Amino acid sequence: MRGDRLISILLLLQSYDQLTAKQLSEKLEVSERTIYRDMDALSRIGIPVVAERGKQGGWSLLDNYKTTLTGFKEAEVHALFISYSIQLLEDLGLKREADDAKNKLFASLPAVQQNSAKAVWNRIYIDTSSWRQKQENATSFSVLQQAIWDTKKLRIEYQRADGSEDERIVKPLGLVAKGNKWYFIAGKENNEIRSYRISRIQAAKPIDETFIRPNNFDLASYWDSTTNAFIEHLPEYPVSVEVTKTIMPRLTFTGRFVRILEVKDPSQEGWIPVDLVFNTEEEAAAYILGFANQIRILKPKRLHSKVSDMAKATAAFYQQND
Repeated sequence: MRGDRLISILLLLQSYDQLTAKQLSEKLEVSERTIYRDMDALSRIGIPVVAERGKQGGWSLLDNYKTTLTGFKEAEVHALFISYSIQLLEDLGLKREADDAKNKLFASLPAVQQNSAKAVWNRIYIDTSSWRQKQENATSFSVLQQAIWDTKKLRIEYQRADGSEDERIVKPLGLVAKGNKWYFIAGKENNEIRSYRISRIQAAKPIDETFIRPNNFDLASYWDSTTNAFIEHLPEYPVSVEVTKTIMPRLTFTGRFVRILEVKDPSQEGWIPVDLVFNTEEEAAAYILGFANQIRILKPKRLHSKVSDMAKATAAFYQQND
């Protein structure tokens, strides 16, 4: 295992030029202390690893040292030939290039491993589209891509969640696909990094001005940390209900945000107690109302009254319009 990790460290340093011990430990899922021991081991066998101290420091390979380790393990072949998301590659305009790259890589494999690669193609397929596919507005997608490659600033018109719009100048850093939705990661003029839903970018215009990317910016690490922070700060509205057996499979298949905390044993009458969590009281009420008489509220009692009032208002509305 350690030998594999040492090789992984070499390949990572060749790919990223410089990484901190913390970044290496996160990528390899070991402690920073283990990384320091690995660096000592690499140095002892003559690999020119060097450490640069300071805020912009990290580990790197001296004089562009390169290793020629090119053999693939069986599991590595599987990882390389797992089906990619066709939809996301089409969004990026790279579908044909990805096919060409896959064919070239396949041709470079030893004959004994080509059968393994073919087996992966026919056993695992990844589809990131939703069942009810809806094409999002992505008119500025190609402009955003080009600005990221060119390291040029953009002037964007962005629509906030409340519907208001504003204009801002940003420094493009990357694109992230979350499911089948795209997000644009960019720095503001004060260097604060933000995420923008691409479907809300109404217009994007390049500015003939370049910028310097942050040295230690790692797109995957940024996205993971901001996503975790977002989830931790989501409001929670817990609800205890009883549901019929027939709707149990549909509880989390409604298109609304709901999380099941606990499912308890059915009562003698056949009702199943379930603890749920929503973002807000309004979401909980609308969700429960949608299941009519197949779900009943145990607590909070206030929600019972709110759903009852919504049901009466709905009935009155349709009676008036008959």
